[in-house]
Amino acid sequence: MIDNFHDENRADAMAHQTPPASRATSPVVVITGASAGVGRAVAVAFGRDGWHVALIARGRGRLASAAREVEKAGGKALVIAADVADADAMEAAADQVVGVWGRIDVWINNAMASVFGPASALNSDEIRRVTEVTYLGQVHGTLAALRHMQKTGEGTIVQIGSALSYRSIPLQSAYCAAKFAVRGFTDSLRSELQHEGSRIRLTMVQLPAVDTPQFDWVRSHLPKELQPVPPIHEPEAVAEAIVRAARNAPREMWVGSPTIQAILGTMVAPRLLDRMMARRAWEGQMTGKPARPREGNLFDAPPGDPGVGGRFGPCSRKRVMAVSETAARGILAAVALGCVAGAVAAGWRLGTRSTSSGDRRLAARERAARMII
Repeated sequence: MIDNFHDENRADAMAHQTPPASRATSPVVVITGASAGVGRAVAVAFGRDGWHVALIARGRGRLASAAREVEKAGGKALVIAADVADADAMEAAADQVVGVWGRIDVWINNAMASVFGPASALNSDEIRRVTEVTYLGQVHGTLAALRHMQKTGEGTIVQIGSALSYRSIPLQSAYCAAKFAVRGFTDSLRSELQHEGSRIRLTMVQLPAVDTPQFDWVRSHLPKELQPVPPIHEPEAVAEAIVRAARNAPREMWVGSPTIQAILGTMVAPRLLDRMMARRAWEGQMTGKPARPREGNLFDAPPGDPGVGGRFGPCSRKRVMAVSETAARGILAAVALGCVAGAVAAGWRLGTRSTSSGDRRLAARERAARMII
């Protein structure tokens, strides 16, 4: 393990950069938010495949622990302590990875921050910080990766999104807005890369509710303990889907049936989902246990090393389906066409029966008329 933490200040970081090494023989992946939760599970999954894995997060102790797991799984780890909200730190991190391993094959923007509470309870500093980490953090990481990938003409950038990138829910307005912004930025960049004829691939993975430690350390203004909106999925299963997305680079990958249902439902019946979210997602984000509002990890890295999973393991799904956005839309189109075809067929059958009945009535009238004549 290359244990080389760098400071948030870029000049400081570059001054302490590990000396350049020969070009890595294994592929290289960079993962932000890699010290816990989904990011850590993704790092270990790449380690099992023998990748060189650069882990970026704020918590130094958790980074070292995650790096040990990566190397135990079979990979090579480089740890970089940095805040994704700092654009210079992301540029320095990318330079450091290239300086050590010679290239970046995949960059995964996974870091996030949130605050739970009604929008009216949030202050401007909280909203700004969520935006800086969850939205601008992905922008900073993307631009840092692009600068190196454009030199080689290839590479893959993976944006970790959420069903909330399409379907907002109550009590997480700042986070939902940031995820929507990531999708807008990604779509614009994708068109620019296509215009340039670039071979750099860009994909976005929309996740379902996942059992991660964030629900025990995220900032909250709510009176009860937090939980993901069920059904909840294990981070290891979600991580495998993200690895597939990094390899295959679909335009988007939708992970979990709740994600698919939320996205397609929003396209078909947004007002119905507004009412459902007002009722189900409000209560669904809290357990029945009382809790006090807490500062959380919004501005400072929390202590401890909880690892990958949270406290919902016993009720988490161990398997998760994942489909490309194109396939999901195709399924929706097929269902819609099936409904139309069914309606047309039903109308035709009804019309046929009506015509037959009319013909029989007409024949009876003609027979009666002949009898009278």
